[in-house]
Amino acid sequence: MTEYGRGPGSEPWHPDDPLYGDGGWGGQQAAQQAQQSYGGQPQYHPQQPQQQYGDWGTGEQHGYGDQSYPQYDEYGQQYAPQQPQHQQPQHQQHQAPQQHQQPQYDQNGWPSGSYPQDPYAGGPQDPYAQQPAPYGGEQSDYYGAPEAYPPPEPPGRRRPEPEREPEPGTDWDPGPDQGEHAFFASGDDEDGRDGEPDDRRGRGERRGGGDRRGGGKEKKRRSGLACLVVVAVFGGGLAGVSYFGYQFYQDRFGSAPDFAGSGNGEQVTVTIPKGSGGYAIGQVLKKMGVVKSVDAFVAAQAANPDGKNIQDGVYTLQKEMSAASAVELMLSPKSRDNLIIAEGKRNAAVYELIDARLEVEKGTTAKVAETRWKTLGLPDWAVNHPNVKDPLEGFLFPSSYAVAKGQKPEDVLRQMVARATEKYESLDFETKAKSLGLEGPWELVTVASLVQAEGKTHDDFRKMSEVIYNRLKPTNTETNQKLQFDSTFNYLLGQSEIDISESEINSNPDPYNTYTNKGLPPGPIGNPGDDALQAALKPTRDGWMYFVATDGMDKTEFAKTIAEHQRLVDKFNASRGN
Repeated sequence: MTEYGRGPGSEPWHPDDPLYGDGGWGGQQAAQQAQQSYGGQPQYHPQQPQQQYGDWGTGEQHGYGDQSYPQYDEYGQQYAPQQPQHQQPQHQQHQAPQQHQQPQYDQNGWPSGSYPQDPYAGGPQDPYAQQPAPYGGEQSDYYGAPEAYPPPEPPGRRRPEPEREPEPGTDWDPGPDQGEHAFFASGDDEDGRDGEPDDRRGRGERRGGGDRRGGGKEKKRRSGLACLVVVAVFGGGLAGVSYFGYQFYQDRFGSAPDFAGSGNGEQVTVTIPKGSGGYAIGQVLKKMGVVKSVDAFVAAQAANPDGKNIQDGVYTLQKEMSAASAVELMLSPKSRDNLIIAEGKRNAAVYELIDARLEVEKGTTAKVAETRWKTLGLPDWAVNHPNVKDPLEGFLFPSSYAVAKGQKPEDVLRQMVARATEKYESLDFETKAKSLGLEGPWELVTVASLVQAEGKTHDDFRKMSEVIYNRLKPTNTETNQKLQFDSTFNYLLGQSEIDISESEINSNPDPYNTYTNKGLPPGPIGNPGDDALQAALKPTRDGWMYFVATDGMDKTEFAKTIAEHQRLVDKFNASRGN
């Protein structure tokens, strides 16, 4: 008995204690936590010495100043209080309304057998229910903390230790095999809780005494279809990871996929766009079924010493070729289905080639060039020059062009002019012409065309370029600023002769005749290639003034003086039998 009302004290720990069996520890102390003080605030009172308890079962107790209070039995009927009997064992029970059996003790002093029920204690399944709250505020429950251990109990009253409750907020239910997830268990979640002991349920359930399932809550059911869905999802994820892992390995460490052999015999026409690099070419070939992968083609192109020489244009290849054989065939003229313009070729010859490729009447392209040359994309510095025989001369850039039947001549010409213009701009002809003593880029193109026409080999081009610039100088007293090139005279006649008589040359006053006219001809006399263009920009500085093709075909020798030049002329005449 406490000072402020009916309530339990500490439960004795040993059966020899006279207060043993008062039912103090059976969940009643926990009920003190639910007590509320006046006004919701805890009250603290000094502890007073407690008087000896009477019989707990009869409800006898001493109040303040020995004042007694009406007592009630377990059925709520009031009865007369009895006189307290001090120093009596607490295990005696009251006599009304029925007789209770006295406790028996074993040889070790522990009680055995059944015990009378305490009318004020909670039920065995819910020790917190039916517990009246005494006066006073909340009192600390030193055994109610999660970390605390309950005091020992006699063997006869011990209960199995409740299993640890699962973490809140999860749907995990160990199930009958202590490891099966609730998702795969048959039945529903709530049915699995019916067999649980009450001490495993939440404190709120025990107090309220309610059923958590609820009458109208729909049961969750699992089916084999859900299991199949889970298996399919995990299986698909594993397959995806495996596939991408394999691709990653192949990309980083494996060899690129490739066909074997030189093709399956099925021909295919492939067009390579202008400016395409290795990867771009490989993508076109893979799309057309020529090679198996882009990486294989790039690797084969890099392995071939001439792989970088693959140009844009139209190629006739076969399907399912190995990358190496595709590269080799593209470097061969046999695969080229393009219109190829050679270095130094004159426009008149180019027009004939275009007519043949387009399968149009001979002279069609030449007529278009003559009448529509202003609409074909020439730069501003390439127009309005006097005495020019063909304004497009020097602008049909030597290269490979995709030309096929059905195209228009003007479209082909426009493509060639654009290629030449782009080349001249990339070499910055407008700026460099002035540094070379020329009036503009038009004259620089003309010089390059002369180098291309007179030079026999690429090694001759820079020397030939120096000869031109030296003869154009005002201080030139050897030729008096006359170039005296046979190539210019042949151009005006539309021929390519080596043996030209002096009388024939000296009698023709045409501006393109550099034997009778000082300086450069009115315009280019052909279409120079890359080497000739570079030589025109970077001539040698050795003082070369003369040159002679001593064998009449492939060998050109150079001289600095007129005497040296005469010796070269004699050598040429000897080779000709003159």
